[in-house]
Amino acid sequence: MSRDQENRVSARDMYIGGDWVSSAGEVIEVENPATQEVIATVPAATPAEVDRAISAARQGFEDWSSRSPVERAATLKRIAATISERAQDIGRVMTEEQGKPLNEAIGEIQKLADTFIFYAEEAVRIHGEIIPNSDNAYQSLVVHEPIGVVAAITPWNYPAELIGWKVAAGLAAGCTLVVKPPALTPLTPLAIMACLHDVGVPPGVVNMVTGSGAVVGQRLIESPDVDKIAFTGSSEVGLQIQQSARQIKRMSLELGGNCPLIVTSRADLNDAVKGAARRSFRNCGQICIAINRIYVARDVYEPFLDKLRHAADALVVDDGIANPSADLGALCSSEPLSKTKAHLADALAKGARLIAGGDVPEGARFEKGYFFRPTIVADCNHGMMVMTEETFGPLVGVTPYDALTDAVRLANDTPFGLASYFYSKDLDEMRYATRRLAYGNVAVNNVDAGIINAPYGGWKQSGIGHEHGREGLLEYLNIKHIRLCFAEERVVT
Repeated sequence: MSRDQENRVSARDMYIGGDWVSSAGEVIEVENPATQEVIATVPAATPAEVDRAISAARQGFEDWSSRSPVERAATLKRIAATISERAQDIGRVMTEEQGKPLNEAIGEIQKLADTFIFYAEEAVRIHGEIIPNSDNAYQSLVVHEPIGVVAAITPWNYPAELIGWKVAAGLAAGCTLVVKPPALTPLTPLAIMACLHDVGVPPGVVNMVTGSGAVVGQRLIESPDVDKIAFTGSSEVGLQIQQSARQIKRMSLELGGNCPLIVTSRADLNDAVKGAARRSFRNCGQICIAINRIYVARDVYEPFLDKLRHAADALVVDDGIANPSADLGALCSSEPLSKTKAHLADALAKGARLIAGGDVPEGARFEKGYFFRPTIVADCNHGMMVMTEETFGPLVGVTPYDALTDAVRLANDTPFGLASYFYSKDLDEMRYATRRLAYGNVAVNNVDAGIINAPYGGWKQSGIGHEHGREGLLEYLNIKHIRLCFAEERVVT
């Protein structure tokens, strides 16, 4: 048996109408980014197969939307339990196709299970309200009803968690879904789909169609039978989705970021460095809320750089299967690696100072695969791509500032507004910055800008709508006003 055969991951076909089905189209090869070996193939769906999935979701909607919230919640809890039981196996699949270390992948699967639990509990709290009218003979009821068929289009950087945000909230609301998983990392979503199938999610309620964005994604966007688009990805593709929809549709677009960190002279420097290292380099920087650029008060600038250099150099880069507890694995593909190298070269050519990283780790095991060391460049400015574009790789730019007003102005000097970070122990500085940072998420003295029970969404070109929290559930519901008239004088007492 060849090495490729030994390492091959078993993949299922697409999932339509409660059945695993093959495709009449071509196949997509799935690569292990740590070795560049093909580990599986999945179908590339045809437009007719996408239409079949949409039709199955439409047929499943009547049944699923009519079930009680308690029944839907029970199903979500069974899904969560099954995902948790299979976390080790699904995590391994994720590492083999996405590159992140195994322990981190398993953690993502557990967070996926937690998402289903959260929305199971929210499903039974879809409340309406009664609004009094000017005449007591009238009464207004405001109720929430499921939108209908949802197209969920998800990215490769978090192939489990980002599916959960959409599928769990949509199911809790009573919607049915067609999921288009990422072409780079389809195996993890298919393993999750197997969990839903095995717990008995009714046919047509969730469907999964693999393939390219140009074929599958575009068909979903243009279909008149899709009522909502839930998308996570780049701002460029998000704009294309808005422009190419042929009907008015509800949309939730969680798009790109260019996230800043501000460190004042009153910050706990050790905490700030720890947070900067984590959020700049976790998942190799392949996360929408990664720190791309750091503004540091000039009087603590060099000490901060020295500490951050040591923190970056201490991070372990390795094959995520061979070393499950590594800090960084391989980047997912050649594209983010090439962009990281291009942004680094641009910064150095324009006068930036290399502080850490800048190359591939040493050793024979890194000769294949998309590995790169955590990289820091200092003395940056907004003429450099590292400070003005989302790198989506293990690279961060750092620059000093003299006045907090300047730091906030530079932090806001971007068309994006997803997340920002601020470190200071001074309450006046906190209030000044948090009131002025033009971002949907602002984290102070921590780098966890998104938590499942609070709304998560971007401003400006970083998207529309919200995920997480009760607000994430409301994105899958229509509001209906029912105005009642009562003829009380007709009541016989």
